[in-house]
Amino acid sequence: MLARALAFVAAAVFSAAVLAAPEAAFEGRDFARVNPPHAVATGKKIEVLEFFWYRCPHCFQLEPGLTQWLKKLPKDAQVRRVPAVFRPDWQPGAKLYYTLEQMNLLGKLHEKVFNAYHIENLDLNNPAVLGDWIAKQGVDRKQFEAIYNSFSTQSKATQGAKLATEYAITGVPAFIVDGKFATSVSMTGSEARLFEVLDQLIAKARAERAGKKSR
Repeated sequence: MLARALAFVAAAVFSAAVLAAPEAAFEGRDFARVNPPHAVATGKKIEVLEFFWYRCPHCFQLEPGLTQWLKKLPKDAQVRRVPAVFRPDWQPGAKLYYTLEQMNLLGKLHEKVFNAYHIENLDLNNPAVLGDWIAKQGVDRKQFEAIYNSFSTQSKATQGAKLATEYAITGVPAFIVDGKFATSVSMTGSEARLFEVLDQLIAKARAERAGKKSR
């Protein structure tokens, strides 16, 4: 009886572990290979590109979950956010992002920009509205506007738009892992599944970098 009971418990534990394990990411459904693969800008770290747009409701919805996922990002991976530019009215958001990046304000204001657009219904594409809003955040308005309107910031926004084109990004939010794998919520079917797939793609990229065969 004892042996049978122990066997039952072991089987139950095994079954629970199997049920808890995420389903393996399936190429062609959960992700697609980038062909040819692209070089990354993160050196020895596995690059995770996030293409987004501040005014995109799906990007806004994803942001809280993404923030939590980033807290558990492996040390050998690095996320690079890229504001996509598909139309001229996407350009101001890209310039805003790169201005905050240059002023080391993304940690403080990135989420607040999303909230300004989606909760406060502010048109930060309007320079006057943006200037007033940025001043209310305790940021030097003249310094901000000088960087926002600089050639350097415009160049960064243009480069971001070019990168989205090179990866054939057609919608946001979208992710590229290590220049090799593309995925998105529309592919995975849910936010929770997206983060499972991203974890697996990071592991796959790690294995390929090490010259190991990955599934």
